[in-house]
Amino acid sequence: MLKVGVLGAGHLGKIHLRLLKQSSKYDLIGFYDPFKENAEKISKEFGYKLFDSIDDLITSSDVIDIVTPTLSHYDCAIKAIEKGRHIFIEKPITKTVIEAENITKLANKNNVKGQVGHVERFNPAFTIVKDKINTPMFIETHRLAEFNPRGTDVPVVLDLMIHDIDIILSVVDSKVKNVHASGISVISETPDIANARIEFENGCVANLTASRISMKNMRKSRFFQKDAYISVDFLTKESEIVRMKDVPEKPDEFAMILENAEGVKKQIYFDNLAIENNNAILDELESFADSINNNSTPIVSLSQGTEALKVAQQIIDCF
Repeated sequence: MLKVGVLGAGHLGKIHLRLLKQSSKYDLIGFYDPFKENAEKISKEFGYKLFDSIDDLITSSDVIDIVTPTLSHYDCAIKAIEKGRHIFIEKPITKTVIEAENITKLANKNNVKGQVGHVERFNPAFTIVKDKINTPMFIETHRLAEFNPRGTDVPVVLDLMIHDIDIILSVVDSKVKNVHASGISVISETPDIANARIEFENGCVANLTASRISMKNMRKSRFFQKDAYISVDFLTKESEIVRMKDVPEKPDEFAMILENAEGVKKQIYFDNLAIENNNAILDELESFADSINNNSTPIVSLSQGTEALKVAQQIIDCF
């Protein structure tokens, strides 16, 4: 088992602590949080060992799970990597692209592995259709959330939209050509609502919308490709695939058939997907343990986390 220490015991940090404690692939040795009163309360309530310093926690661990505010990701990651520790780091990887690139270079130099917490990659509604998303040419995403002060230290692009940026980059096999975007601040010091259009060199276009002051929660993505439409609801964990195929010689009397102006007929098919529920956070943490034990590339590598941040920064630069 890998000895793991957690940096940060806020809302998400407490979830990580609980899941790592129950994981069969990790030995949770404890955590560190600078807010002493809250840290002592958590330690007393749940029995997790509270370390006196970041350095003591890093020294005692094989893996460091960084669940601190984004602004401190860089310093925490550098300290862990310099001591040869593998790092799991929450999204976004860091505040700036330069910081992310430095972390990646240092991790490669010290031969340690790193994974970024883009948890939607492990959402069962996405994993069940990922292999069926082939050369999408138009993508539309909506990620809307009710207001929560947590996360407003960064723009909504880094808080919410970056999830969809990462998903899109994982399925579009092409370089980004152009980025256009707009964003406005409503209640925070940074933009709370943003819309972006990403154009890829292969002709694919992605439209992304994110808001953290919505009246309802929504996390939907739609992928359009030749002869297929794929819908993923990350919130309800539901997916739908609608396919169009040539009409058979003897179609069913209830078949849905479309005919274009040239007289070409296509039949619409709906794929029923049996989605098994999971704990995506536990899955991402345990997949990282597998990558360490098997010496394989993490599912969401530091390089991929950096690429997502680069596109996010391009969007922010448009504001």
